[in-house]
Amino acid sequence: MKVLQLCNKPPYPPVDGGTMAMNSITQGLLSRGHEVKVLAVETDKHPLREELLPADYRERTRIEGVYVDLSVRAVPALVALLCGESYHVKRYVSDAFARRLREVLEAEAFDVVHIESVFLTPYVPLIRRLTDARVVLRAHNVEHKIWEQVAQSCHNPLRRQYLKHLALTLRSYEHEHLNDYDGVVCITKNDADHFRAAGCRKPVEVIPFGVEPEDLSHVEEEPGTLFHIGAMDWLPNVESIDWLLEKVWPVVHARVPSVRLYLAGRKMPERLMKAQIDGVTVVGEVADAMYFIGSKQINVVPLLSGSGIRVKIIEAMSVGKTVVTTHVGARGIACTDGVDILLADTPEAFAEQIARCVEDPLFCRRVGAAAAELVAREYEIGALSERLEAFYERLKGAGR
Repeated sequence: MKVLQLCNKPPYPPVDGGTMAMNSITQGLLSRGHEVKVLAVETDKHPLREELLPADYRERTRIEGVYVDLSVRAVPALVALLCGESYHVKRYVSDAFARRLREVLEAEAFDVVHIESVFLTPYVPLIRRLTDARVVLRAHNVEHKIWEQVAQSCHNPLRRQYLKHLALTLRSYEHEHLNDYDGVVCITKNDADHFRAAGCRKPVEVIPFGVEPEDLSHVEEEPGTLFHIGAMDWLPNVESIDWLLEKVWPVVHARVPSVRLYLAGRKMPERLMKAQIDGVTVVGEVADAMYFIGSKQINVVPLLSGSGIRVKIIEAMSVGKTVVTTHVGARGIACTDGVDILLADTPEAFAEQIARCVEDPLFCRRVGAAAAELVAREYEIGALSERLEAFYERLKGAGR
């Protein structure tokens, strides 16, 4: 099967949840003998770093990046505001990307055009004109829900109102185009249920993020350590770290003074890099995310907003790390509180779960071991890729 994978940012190197989710699709399909061509949007924030591409990956995916300027500009944003259009989506409309997409589709025949995220769906009409391939949307999240939650937590009235508008227009776009595709792949059941309830009449399949656990037995774990790793240019991550530092960390540090907290992730805000907080080390971007994860003990993910599935949580669980998160953070993961994950939604409860892990290492290790078993059972990349392949085949056999 030949698949054209359209990505809203380069999927390699897999440095954040979105790129990991896209790369798992690429690698899974390749491992099953399919041919995958990757065409990605590259931006100032997410350039295609060709020097980091393994030769085998470059050869097998024939990856290309097309630069799209996603800078927020006042006039286009105002026009979108007045016209009731989604500025989130409109920024991805590019003559250069459309031109290269046309050239690729005119030069090759594909069985499936796999679109990563709603932001590239304005190109569906062009795809329909140039190919009979099945068009599949992979919805990483219900995007408008993230912005609704971010707006709710914003304290600035004017900014909150604008964020609400962005969420509303994005919601309108997502719902208006629900049936533009031949099928939709969601990462969580909650998101799939939303698509169906909103009026999606096309086949919707739930295929979560897949992982291949790394062997970190050579990495020495520092006891009594907490860690968070995530891209800090994603607003929900910034929101969660601010909540952790302001409301949770003082309680934890007072109860267990020896515990240390490490914060890692690219695009770490300068104010955090310069912060002087007792017991907290702000690392910023790390060269090897899995080594960093392996070297720490307890993964704290105090997510307050978001949709889809948290890839970094699955990744940490896969190598036996105990994860303390919120119900929002655990959404979409087939986990059980107190067995393979620890959940808390208030600062007091979150601090209590952390303290219990630090004070009872045996309990902490037991939860981490159960987490690794869960991931091996439910999120193995080969089995998930087989399910995606079967979904493609079903769409190919069905009429539009």
